[in-house]
Amino acid sequence: MQTAHVVPSINQIEFHPGYWQPALTEYCKKQNIAVESWSPLARGKVFENYVLQKIAKKHEKSVAQVCLKWIMQHKVIVIPKSSSPKRIKENIDIFDFQLTNSEMEQIDNLPQMGFSGEHPNFWPDRIN
Repeated sequence: MQTAHVVPSINQIEFHPGYWQPALTEYCKKQNIAVESWSPLARGKVFENYVLQKIAKKHEKSVAQVCLKWIMQHKVIVIPKSSSPKRIKENIDIFDFQLTNSEMEQIDNLPQMGFSGEHPNFWPDRIN
């Protein structure tokens, strides 16, 4: 914002359970910049997490559905990618349940997982 001539309308950031950048997300919201989740399923790392599995089982949903719902309840845009018709249908079937405040907090506090390690200032590698 110190050098921008135009305020961005959206910021796509890595945002998923285990790496959700709350300070950056809050900053964007205060600046009226929408946040879009990049890598909402942490490159598949979320599927191995016991807390997410337990919450999913309670709601009779998949881990992916719980993660997508968690992102939406943070008021972040999420556009999951899939080439499987079954998963595409599953990904949209998240509007019939809510995560409790306790569940949101449990997910918020998960240890880091799935972090890509990629940084926008250094990716893609410089081409000579």
